[in-house]
Amino acid sequence: MKTLSLLSAVFLGALVSGAALAQAPAAAPAAPPPPPEVKNIGDWLVRCYPAQTQSPCDMYQQQNDAKSQQRVLAVSIAYIPRVDKHAIQISVPLGVSVTRGVVLQAGSYTSPPMPYRRCDRGGCYVEMLLDNPVIDQLNHAGDDALLKITADDGKNYQLKISLNGFTAAHDSMAEQARAKAKADGAAAAAAPAKK
Repeated sequence: MKTLSLLSAVFLGALVSGAALAQAPAAAPAAPPPPPEVKNIGDWLVRCYPAQTQSPCDMYQQQNDAKSQQRVLAVSIAYIPRVDKHAIQISVPLGVSVTRGVVLQAGSYTSPPMPYRRCDRGGCYVEMLLDNPVIDQLNHAGDDALLKITADDGKNYQLKISLNGFTAAHDSMAEQARAKAKADGAAAAAAPAKK
């Protein structure tokens, strides 16, 4: 239950931060929030956000349909320094069999079915914590991983995730997350107490 509440806090914090940043006062337009720092490493983007959160950085990969340019797959992996775990969000299109979940296969590793947490008009999402040994498996899996999904009609599909640059992107993302968490903790400790 503690893991679920931590996961909920991470994703709720991201949603609340995004919603708060999107709202502007009626009297004066607000300055847009600073963009994340983004670095390309192989086929991954490493993004670090200026907001104080439990997981300030993530590594992200998105694949779009060649014709429609609609998102087919998105994978975000964030490191949470406070608990030394990773959070993953996998986004797939609507029309999947929600009860079957997603299976991740990389090298000799095959995950148990990962349940969808929610669906909206943009797709269905797996959102969960990952143990560090899963990240180690991905680091040593080779060039690609597969996400196995099942459609509502029972057809099975395999979506390829490129692991080109995965280890370097992960190391950069985790290092930046640790540094940002340490800096945020030091700033919070140095701030005067509110009366």
